[in-house]
Amino acid sequence: MMKKRAFIKSIALGGLSIPMLGMTQSGKDQTELFGQAALLATKLKLGDTIGLITPAGVLDDEESIRIAGEVFTTLGFNIKEGKHIRSRYGNLAGTDQERIADIHDMFADKSVNAIVCIRGGSGTSRLLDRLDYKLIASNPKILLGYSDITALILALYAKTGLVTFHGAVGISTWTKKLAEAFNAQFVANKPSIFENPKSKGDNLVQTKDRIATIHPGIVEGTLLGGNMTVLTGLCGSSYLPSFKDAILFIEEVDEDMERVDRMFCQLKNAGILGIIKGFIFGKCTDCKPSGGYGSVTLDQLFNDYIKPLKIPAYTGAVIGHIAEQFILPVGAKVRIDASQGTIALMEPALKD
Repeated sequence: MMKKRAFIKSIALGGLSIPMLGMTQSGKDQTELFGQAALLATKLKLGDTIGLITPAGVLDDEESIRIAGEVFTTLGFNIKEGKHIRSRYGNLAGTDQERIADIHDMFADKSVNAIVCIRGGSGTSRLLDRLDYKLIASNPKILLGYSDITALILALYAKTGLVTFHGAVGISTWTKKLAEAFNAQFVANKPSIFENPKSKGDNLVQTKDRIATIHPGIVEGTLLGGNMTVLTGLCGSSYLPSFKDAILFIEEVDEDMERVDRMFCQLKNAGILGIIKGFIFGKCTDCKPSGGYGSVTLDQLFNDYIKPLKIPAYTGAVIGHIAEQFILPVGAKVRIDASQGTIALMEPALKD
């Protein structure tokens, strides 16, 4: 879901513990948990092969596919395209069966070391009940994507314990800074501290990418989250992991405040906000006031839903449909400092 109603412009970047793995929000056992807590993929080395797939929205031009491939060959990797990345079924990148086949093929292929989603869009949630989680758990690999790919990221964690990565997709604008972040995470495999850029430019104080503390404090927990619409859409299903003692991060795009309010309410009523240990809000890109009699603001929603939790929480992190977003390991143990606006990875998110 790179943008839910229209194709958004290309986006630039900018042990582990998993509590209560295999439990739904209601506490019922999941019946398909084939992996283990802290299931880690292996880090990359130059010359490894990266598989390109499109689990969500259709790619409407060949140039995007070529550029995505060139990005990773320039970085020193081989690429392998999914068989169906040029398929189309309405607004989707092929039928459900075709998109599932590409996911399964990439995880099963021993020559493929990592999987990058070329874009988001919509439709990933349609696939979750037919994925072979046993196959995936038996072949843990790096998976990178965001937006609608949130559905796949959370489902793989819920069902297998696999730590995957929320960040730039293939058609993002791959700057040198993004390339450095990619290599730091996937090749060097070093624990990192994620914090917003500190540049003031010509201004006396920083005006861009500022963080705002909702409630101060430092806390450790398992990092879980993604796109708000996709995440709340999984509520009540076995594809949403338990958020007990988690650090929840969310971002949104192209929504009005009435809908954002409704989603916060869903997170509260589903019991998720009541059990998390920390909260991070990224960017609400192209979000707008509701019509009619006026609109609540994001700050009012934070005051209503997050501040009363009295847990470390901040907003403004460079996460979402924006330039220079973080590459975050979902399912990894992190420490956040809500006053400084930092996310510190406690241990490597990949095996050497």
